[in-house]
Amino acid sequence: MNIVTLTTDMGLKDHYVAVVKGALYSQVPDVRIVDISHQITPFDNAQTAFVLRHAYPEFPRGTVHLIGVNPEASGTTPHLVVRHDGHYFIGADNGIFPLLFDGKPQEAFELTMKLENDHATFPLKNVFVRAAAFLLKGGTPEVIGRKTVSIREMLGIRPAADNLSIRGAVIYVDGYGNVVTNIMRPQFHDLVKGQPFRITFGGRPANDIRHISEQYNDVPQGERLAFFASSGHLTIAVNKGVEGVGGGASGLLGLHVNDPIRVELVLSTRPVAVPA
Repeated sequence: MNIVTLTTDMGLKDHYVAVVKGALYSQVPDVRIVDISHQITPFDNAQTAFVLRHAYPEFPRGTVHLIGVNPEASGTTPHLVVRHDGHYFIGADNGIFPLLFDGKPQEAFELTMKLENDHATFPLKNVFVRAAAFLLKGGTPEVIGRKTVSIREMLGIRPAADNLSIRGAVIYVDGYGNVVTNIMRPQFHDLVKGQPFRITFGGRPANDIRHISEQYNDVPQGERLAFFASSGHLTIAVNKGVEGVGGGASGLLGLHVNDPIRVELVLSTRPVAVPA
């Protein structure tokens, strides 16, 4: 089964996505093309990695994933074919791959195939599509590239923690206005261990959240809640809140990417009895 996914920041207003798809169909007529997203914030590697890393595991092994965000090459930023978990990823070595895999991929190959003179003007079409077509027709990355272990790293924002708190940040806001943080379920449970806690943000104690919900309807419509998404990320939402239609958590609570999120234990303030 020939499957190619597309993740880009090109939007759907212009002809660019259609051009890429047309080039794929011209070279591999039976290809199946899946749009992961074309609404990535322009040039945002971290958002690209977040979206793609949570989508690609659901595809069958052998799928080719084209990364059309920051796809330009330079003397220090080559184009790569990456092989990881049985999948292929084609993109520029601009720091996105360590974000995508939480570390270096299993194998990476710097593309060396001969290209047309206009390859630099639209690399997603003129480079990535050609490489994808070669792989889908049974080729291997060793033929069109040379193996490399030098992968550029871009460090993501990681939560800091101590015995009383986790200090994280917003890393993504989805189309509903749900606010995804970089605080993961295991780290949360390692801190809380059944103790009272509060999730704080925005400097407004009235917005604190003091329990984890299992589903949206655990709170009344329009109320804020926190839950762990299927990805394991602590997420802040508003039940039946939609960005632009009454407001999601991002708009109603004033939360944006990189804003701080804190989980802290609520210590008892009861006085300790002193023996007479």
